Amino acid sequence: MKQSGLWHRMDVLARHLTPSMLTLALVIINVVPLHIPGFSRVVPLLPLMAVYHWAVFRPRLMPLAAVFAIGVLQDIVVGTPLGTNALVLVLVHTLVTRQGRVFRGKSFFVLWWGFGMVALGAGALGWAVITALSLAAIDPTPGFFQFSLTAALFPFPAWLFARTDQAVMREA
Repeated sequence: MKQSGLWHRMDVLARHLTPSMLTLALVIINVVPLHIPGFSRVVPLLPLMAVYHWAVFRPRLMPLAAVFAIGVLQDIVVGTPLGTNALVLVLVHTLVTRQGRVFRGKSFFVLWWGFGMVALGAGALGWAVITALSLAAIDPTPGFFQFSLTAALFPFPAWLFARTDQAVMREA
């Protein structure tokens, strides 16, 4: 009996860690070099997509401490000023968790539209913070293309997150 209890607890723990670990993996995937000229400046913000999705559908499984840590790791691996992505992701998580009822139970297009608005705000905030910290005018053009690519590609990771939620998270 003890052994099955241990396996059950390990299974529940793994299910609870799935959103954070998946988002962490997306931070790493985001920095994999694809050898496409200029792509690193406009790479879609996969961790932002994950934080948004889990904040809407499973906010208690994506705690703020995990979101903050993921943001700090993203700052480290991407090379942005430390705390920039952490701030953006924490604010996105907070906003979306408080407004999650607006998106839950609605059509996918409402969820996608909401993500587009959140991504636009997150991109603008990130650009503003980096501009303020660098004390120089940063060209917003790559940020605009990054936002556009992120919003346009959202349905594909969203489908993955939904399948993960159905398959893995049903008992969490």
